[in-house]
Amino acid sequence: MDDLLAARLQMALSLGFHIIYACIGMVMPFFMAVAHFKWITTGNDIYKNITKAWSKGVAIFFATGAVSGTMLSFELGLLWPGFMEHAGPIFGMPFSLEGVAFFIEAIFLGFFLYGWGRFNTWFHWFTGVIVGVSGLASGILVVSANAWMNSPAGFDYVDGQYLNIDPIKAMFNDAWFTQALHMTLAAIAATGFAVAGVHALMMLRQRNIAFHLHAFKIAATFGGVAALLQPLSGDLSAKDVATRQPAKLAAMEAHYHTQRSAPLVIGGIPNSKTKTVDFAIELPGMLSFMTYGSFDAEVAGLDKIPESDQPPVPVVHYAFQIMVGIGMFLVLLALTVLIAFRKRAWFQEKWFLTLFALATPLGFVAVEAGWTVTEVGRQPWILQGILRTKDAVTPMPGIAWTFYLFTAVYISLSFVIVFLLKRQIQMVPRLYDVQPSTKAA
Repeated sequence: MDDLLAARLQMALSLGFHIIYACIGMVMPFFMAVAHFKWITTGNDIYKNITKAWSKGVAIFFATGAVSGTMLSFELGLLWPGFMEHAGPIFGMPFSLEGVAFFIEAIFLGFFLYGWGRFNTWFHWFTGVIVGVSGLASGILVVSANAWMNSPAGFDYVDGQYLNIDPIKAMFNDAWFTQALHMTLAAIAATGFAVAGVHALMMLRQRNIAFHLHAFKIAATFGGVAALLQPLSGDLSAKDVATRQPAKLAAMEAHYHTQRSAPLVIGGIPNSKTKTVDFAIELPGMLSFMTYGSFDAEVAGLDKIPESDQPPVPVVHYAFQIMVGIGMFLVLLALTVLIAFRKRAWFQEKWFLTLFALATPLGFVAVEAGWTVTEVGRQPWILQGILRTKDAVTPMPGIAWTFYLFTAVYISLSFVIVFLLKRQIQMVPRLYDVQPSTKAA
């Protein structure tokens, strides 16, 4: 394994784990705040118990997210010094502000966890809201930095020099809004359906049904609303990518040849030798329409991109298909939730709960696939059109060994998290004296 591949794999591994912790850390505090609000306004102790249970999960993921995020910060400098040398002064602002948001989140999480019975009820609830807002801001700021890599702005690049630096323009680059919106909705949908799936599984096992039913409804509502909005966000993102990164769009669709009335490709196996997609379903003119609003519009293919500037088509195409496929399934799941709120008996139907239990990991699979599209689709650039990934990697030898070490660390950390969460779920009845019930709320 050469050092470039090892460095890329190590970064991919770190981001792949951290993005899950970050998504949960961005979203779970809002679930917690809603449950807390409902307890304050209704006096139903089940909501208080849900709030306390979820707050422990928030604390677990906050700690793991802090550790993995710190490791990523070091990796940027250690693995990609050629990138940080020039990019640091330009896009350092969102990272600095992210640090401030993280600091605020840590303080108010402490207030919330230890504020039971010590603060005014509404002030205590407000501290939980601040945890959510600061966590969400933290995530958006990091996505802004990543968007800058896809859409460089805030400087002039002249003869290899980065001049006239404007950090504000860099932070609010052309891609930041669409990426931040898409990532936020993805985080809400993935976390919502994952949490709902866990509670659905507990109901299938006939454990503390009233507790888990109330929790399921909150999580599924968040996940369902985000899933229904996500296709609109995806459409904005695709149009933005078509304008700024035509090579990425072509790889996403395995669109090898420039043409008018370009078809939308569903599934299929890209063949890089013949420049075709085998076994695909094609919808004539739909790619042109979805990208430019006209069935007759021309869509640039990979034949307009030099081979040295093309991303690996199969990886990007498969990841994109997985993301879209799961996204459409989650839309159907969201519609099922809407129907269930009218036909309340569904909340206790075995098929309904089984469906959600099986869907528990799907949202995060889609998040990982989407992140793969974003990062691999930009290759061979680390900074789109300006700096190649191979020119930014560290000259330090032996990166493969750090990759193996980090792999072991992250796998170990994952086992610890699973153990802690499993124990927390099992302790629910003992901690909160939740009485089993089969009555729908």
